[in-house]
Amino acid sequence: MAPAVTLILVVVVWELCCDVFKIPEFLFPAPSAIWRAAFSISASEWLGHLASTLRVALMGYGIAILVSIPLAIVIASWPLLARTIYPLLVVVHSTPIVAVAPIIVVTLGVGDAPKVVITFIIAFFPLVISTATGLLSTPDELIELSRSLRATRAREILQIRLPYAIPHIFSALKVSITLAVIGAVVAEFVAAERGLGYAILFATSTFKIPQAFALLSVLVAMSLVLFYLVTFAQTALFPWSVPRSNRS
Repeated sequence: MAPAVTLILVVVVWELCCDVFKIPEFLFPAPSAIWRAAFSISASEWLGHLASTLRVALMGYGIAILVSIPLAIVIASWPLLARTIYPLLVVVHSTPIVAVAPIIVVTLGVGDAPKVVITFIIAFFPLVISTATGLLSTPDELIELSRSLRATRAREILQIRLPYAIPHIFSALKVSITLAVIGAVVAEFVAAERGLGYAILFATSTFKIPQAFALLSVLVAMSLVLFYLVTFAQTALFPWSVPRSNRS
């Protein structure tokens, strides 16, 4: 109950401060103004923006998973390739995506392709690093035992290293799903005609700040739902990988 009570108190204090200090809505709207603005947007418009952002976020997230886990296996299996690839990954991750996004849009044109690529770039780095860390954290005695039993490299990875990496992988999956939403919004800021990011940018440009806050609330709610879906998947598929304090 503590988080819910805290949230209610914050909303009440927020409403009172806006009312007492007469803060203009175009500067910092009260929760009641945000609530009214939410109902000023039609249901079809809500669904259109939500579906567009969700589609781009999930596509970029899915591609990040398909690329990152095999790449992490390569990094963990071959030290020479790790020394070659890892610096390049750091360079890509260190490049400000906001600066690169317009170039990607010009190169790939309009549509979902540039938005998915931007989302992928933001989401894949934590997956690579955490998965490789988990694969390399396997106890040495298990690796030596598997090699003494003449286990193949494929069996070593699939049956020994990957199970030990599951907690690391899901930790990265939880981080990456929220980063995927951020990536989708950044992409919509640069080039889009639909989506929650585009709608927020349009609302702020016309000083409809309560509407922008309403759209932002939906964006946060979507990110939280996706985060807890990943958490639920870990609990359902790999319950042994969940810390005991987090088990129901």
